[in-house]
Amino acid sequence: MGFGVPTITPNPKPFAGVIPNVIALPYGKCPPFHIMAPSWRTLLKLMARLSGTRLEPTVEAMAVVKTEMRLRIVVSFVKVHHASSEWHTVLYMTIDHPIPPSAPAGWRYRNGDTSTLPWSYTLAQQPPFLRDGPDAPLSKFYTIPVNQDTPFPTLPISFPNLATYLASALENSRDAMHDSSSGLRRLAKYIDQFYPSDRVGLDDAPERSGMRQRLKNLVGIGHKPQRDRNAEMYELVTPFVPDDFGR
Repeated sequence: MGFGVPTITPNPKPFAGVIPNVIALPYGKCPPFHIMAPSWRTLLKLMARLSGTRLEPTVEAMAVVKTEMRLRIVVSFVKVHHASSEWHTVLYMTIDHPIPPSAPAGWRYRNGDTSTLPWSYTLAQQPPFLRDGPDAPLSKFYTIPVNQDTPFPTLPISFPNLATYLASALENSRDAMHDSSSGLRRLAKYIDQFYPSDRVGLDDAPERSGMRQRLKNLVGIGHKPQRDRNAEMYELVTPFVPDDFGR
């Protein structure tokens, strides 16, 4: 995790260091913060269990922006190797930024297109995997849109609450699986295609369960015997690889 370029390798190394309690996001010209995992499910499992970690604006951001700040999230799927069938999940995050009235083709950033990066991602150099486009052979990306049921997350936000938001975004995408008129279903299609064995979890939860209970089902909280603590931490932390800007 960090502000640099994610390191994509077939065998990710263990996370070197301690995952911080506070991850501060700048406002404006700054590369997006990212978190990488071997799969979507692994990503949510880690975030759901890091109750002591939260995202918040930097002090400088709060000095500039006096209103509520919200996250803009892009989910990227990157193929480990051109000859491999494995795909890693990379979550990118920036603070939402207003679109200037004079911005060229500004309408593209206002119409909720899941194939268009948010305006805040144009303010700094984009990561290579996002520059390749939303549906490249070795990488895909999905911009989570706003809707009535899933507004953009407000900062500060804890990792468990962010995991709940991501699970809600996937549910919204699944609800649109038969709607070919929009790109909302792309997230569910990518996850089902790249991680077919992970289809259990949210889908196996009772329909009337709350989202938090569905998330507990997804990460296995309260449904399995207590595992060895070292083995549990190894599973949760090992997939995450820091770069030169990692914390």
